[in-house]
Amino acid sequence: MAAVTHVCTIEHVAKMLDEDLEMLEAIAENDDNLSYGAIISIYTGSEEGITALTNDGIGELKDMLHDARRSPDAWHSFLKDFVADPDIIARVKENGPR
Repeated sequence: MAAVTHVCTIEHVAKMLDEDLEMLEAIAENDDNLSYGAIISIYTGSEEGITALTNDGIGELKDMLHDARRSPDAWHSFLKDFVADPDIIARVKENGPR
């Protein structure tokens, strides 16, 4: 396995994939949702850290979202399983599965 040489912040990934940032944060919040090492926590000295993804993590996330969007029912089930906040779910559902 090649060494990770760079990561992208989750905010950048959301812009890059044109996805809801809070939805991606909810998915990345659980380390079990992506492979070990795909999610990186960066601590900058402040109380908060920054979540970042490796290239493999971005690929896994893209595949996960693509599979979830195969039908409206699959999309709603995915949101229910991976996003706990009902406000985020409602906002994302308004945009539809694309």
